[in-house]
Amino acid sequence: MAQRSKEAIGQSESFLEFQERLSKVAPVHRPVLLLGERGTGKELAAKRLHFLSKRWEGPFITLNCATLSPHLIESELFGHEKGAFTGADRKSTGRFELADGGTLFLDEIGSIPLEAQEKILRVVEYGFFERVGGEKPVEVDVRIVCATNADLVAMAEKEQFKRDLLDRLSFEVLFLPPLRNRGEDVMLLAHYFGSRMAYELGRREMVSFTNETIRQLEHYSWPGNIRELKNVVERAVYQAEGSVISSVVFDPFISPYAGSPLKNCDNANQSEELRQVRTEGGQTMDEFPSLETAVRALEVSMIQKALERHRHNRTKAATSLGLSYDQLRGKIRKYGEEMF
Repeated sequence: MAQRSKEAIGQSESFLEFQERLSKVAPVHRPVLLLGERGTGKELAAKRLHFLSKRWEGPFITLNCATLSPHLIESELFGHEKGAFTGADRKSTGRFELADGGTLFLDEIGSIPLEAQEKILRVVEYGFFERVGGEKPVEVDVRIVCATNADLVAMAEKEQFKRDLLDRLSFEVLFLPPLRNRGEDVMLLAHYFGSRMAYELGRREMVSFTNETIRQLEHYSWPGNIRELKNVVERAVYQAEGSVISSVVFDPFISPYAGSPLKNCDNANQSEELRQVRTEGGQTMDEFPSLETAVRALEVSMIQKALERHRHNRTKAATSLGLSYDQLRGKIRKYGEEMF
């Protein structure tokens, strides 16, 4: 018997509205298009669509289209006959055939090449296809659920995605709300992930969070959404000495112990700007930086101190520097290794 999906947890208005729309369309045998940022739980939503449908005892088959090269997509979707191409030493069953009587979830649907899109459209419209290298039609009864974070409408306008297929796949379009719009759900999910991690580590105490930690979690923007929250909380539980979580690390790549190339490099390898600048009289002054270099060094230093002061909470560090969160992230990416 098929397993029920889980981890659909939340009480925020946006989450409940999404779940209500999902539940309404689940019993209807029509395609559904799931749109949302990375880490919002698109595959989980697809599983719930399947298990709430009349097909819940049938197979739930998935394919991440972004992981396959264009020439392998058709074989993965429709299968191939023996000898269809070099290396095809036996007949292969594709995902559509495996999903017969159930649901096929195509993640990153925007990555599928136009040739394969045409064949998918035929399956949606007529319910049959031919294997690669085959001539005999294969009839299937499959419900298609697709997901992406790409702008398919814009892709269709540029003829990068077939408009006819987009129209057929979008019988219902569900937008998964990002975690930053689900404020009431952050700590609900944090306690859930924390409790599971504690159980995995063999701890019996109930996980709890200090007020400061709760404030940090609730004010973070969560660009990686639920997947990022899960990683942050599990890391915090693993690193904690007891059951009380008093600190969290949002970015595990930031460390005060990482070397700085500006501090460790030899003078001979430094740029000419860092080593000397000519005066009006033609004389040089060693180790006198240009204005651009001085400003760069000042920004790096201020950002480092702000991050250390706020325990690498980027939201708080950005606020103290008079920057938005995105501006701070942009500067960290710009300066790269100089930050560490």
